[in-house]
Amino acid sequence: MTVGKSSGKRAEKARATRKRMLDAARDLFVEHGYGATALQDVADRAGVAVQTIYFTFGNKRTLLKEVVDVSIAGDDEPVATMDRPWFEEALAAPTVAGQLAVHVPATGEILERVAPVTKVLATAVATDPEVSAMWPSEVDPRYTVMLTAATSLVGKPDARQGMSAEQAADLLYGLLSPELYLVFVHDRCWSNARWVEWARGTLAAQLCAPVG
Repeated sequence: MTVGKSSGKRAEKARATRKRMLDAARDLFVEHGYGATALQDVADRAGVAVQTIYFTFGNKRTLLKEVVDVSIAGDDEPVATMDRPWFEEALAAPTVAGQLAVHVPATGEILERVAPVTKVLATAVATDPEVSAMWPSEVDPRYTVMLTAATSLVGKPDARQGMSAEQAADLLYGLLSPELYLVFVHDRCWSNARWVEWARGTLAAQLCAPVG
């Protein structure tokens, strides 16, 4: 019993240390850029030895990927977006309006975390071929998520007639993009709540059948 408790405490401490390193890396990448941030900087900010960074993540590229993955998910659980409870709840909604009422706020929470990191990632991909290789460009995972959502959406009774899944996916992909989120929330200083309400209303106007 004592051994079990000790192992549990060690695992909890290791997870907390990992989170601290990821938080430090995310903040430094956003503040100073990927290229200008050294692993020693991350270690100093996180309050760990730089060897701990290497032991946990191996190199800076892997650390960046972990930062992106955790920013998208909101945690370090190995659960894909389409297997998350919020996404399943959105798909199960009986109407387009109901699906958007779940999907858009959840996406807003994700974008609040990940949008600033996307600028870091874009620069890193453009300057480091090995970083680019970690995100193959043939299939965009975000579009795959939006197409799955759109396929469910166009089959609901209040969907706009004649709207294909591909058309709906394009609207979701564009209006819920990190780039557009940054324009409104960071450049124009909208609150996340204001962006969510705008995005939900704009998508509803495009994707729901006209009333009357």
